[in-house]
Parts: sequence; C-alpha cells; structure tokens
Amino acid sequence: MTLGIIAGTGALDLLEQLDARNIQTRYGLPSSMPARVSLGQCRAWFIARHGNPHSIPPHRVNYRANIDALRQLGVSRVIALNAVGGIDPELAVGSLVLPDQLIDYTWGRAHSFSDEEGSALEHIEFGEPFAGPLRQALLQAAEDCDVVVHDGGCCAVTQGPRLETAAEIRKLAADGCTLVGMTSMPEAALAREAGLDYASLSIVANPAAGIVAVPISLDEIYATLAAAMEQVKLIFAQVRPD
Repeated sequence: MTLGIIAGTGALDLLEQLDARNIQTRYGLPSSMPARVSLGQCRAWFIARHGNPHSIPPHRVNYRANIDALRQLGVSRVIALNAVGGIDPELAVGSLVLPDQLIDYTWGRAHSFSDEEGSALEHIEFGEPFAGPLRQALLQAAEDCDVVVHDGGCCAVTQGPRLETAAEIRKLAADGCTLVGMTSMPEAALAREAGLDYASLSIVANPAAGIVAVPISLDEIYATLAAAMEQVKLIFAQVRPD
C-alpha cells in the first residue's frame, strides 16, 4: 500500500528525503516535484501543496495535477496536512484534529476530473468525505505514540488567501463548522474521484477571527505550526496504512 502526503512546504524539511521524481500530468505540473520521504518504517511520496519554495496561494493550487501525480506514482492513500483556524473555542491553538466533515465555500477552482473533454462523468458518493481505513490508522498511530488528536469536526473551506472576517466566522459557526481552512477542497473530492483513501490531519494554527480579542499574528501562526509538527512527526513514524 503506497502512501502519499500533501502538506505545506515547511513540512518537507522535517522529513528524511530519499529522492524525487519529475512527473507530468494531463492537467499540468504538480505544485512541486514529488519527493520520496521516510516515515519511520514506511515510505511515502510528498507533494508541497504551495510549491517549493512556498509561492502558490490556495485558490491557485493545481489540485488535479497533485492528485493525478500521486495516482501515477501508485499512491492509494493520502494524508493531507492542513493548517486551520479554530472556530470551536474548545480547540486550543496547537491542537491536532482529524475532521470527519467539511463544507465547501470556495469558487472557481478546477474541482473535478470530469471537466476534461473525453473524461467519464463521475458522480462520487461524498457523504463522509474523510471516511476510510487511513483515518482510523492515523487515530491508532496517535494513540500508540501518546499524542492527543481530536476525533471529528467540520472544516469550512474558504477561498483565501486572506483570512476571514469575524462576521464570516460567526456565519461558519452557525453553519456547524468547528474549523476553517483553505485547502481541503477540491483536494478531498478529487482524491475520492481518483479512488484514493484521503484523510486530513489538521493543525489548529490560530483562533479564527473574533474568537479571541487579540488580532491574529502570522509570526505566532508559524511558531505554532513548527511546534505542532514535532507531534505530527511522531504520528507519521507510527502510522501503519495497511
């Protein structure tokens, strides 16, 4: 069972890189050259979602090329690492979450492989967007290495690259969202179309706008992500995708 990881550029620096592969897809180039990385006893193909160096905003990511490149490499399960804002006040900054639901608020993104001329029209079942053995494997890996991961949550996927207004966050909360991010869609749906088992491991990088009185600091966000990645590495080292 071949594993893939789609994450921010900085995550690659924390993993042992073995080699890289130049991949072409019918949808263009992936965000970065897929890198083969070591995860404890496992190996995985890693794509830096925002490019390497970091330069691609969320609404410009070539999600189709990224998923298709992993599919070409024989990947069958994909761990998505997502930095998110916490809408639920109970989710402290630095928390790790495995959401089980999402609501898509994005627009204008190439969201289906069916858009291509000659492609088969796919009406995928998407009621449980993160359901699959990989999500359970991540929960088990977190338990094995004694890392706290919150099981469940609904992620609002917004357009970005700007952060949300406090009024927008209140609307998302009223819609039932507990997290807010910018990159889970159309990535999760494309993975489902491609037949890949996809799970999101989300890092709460900051309280969403209006949840606390202090304005969000990007420096604090980056520091939180760096600290949380140490726990993510522990999980990665324990994960058994089979």
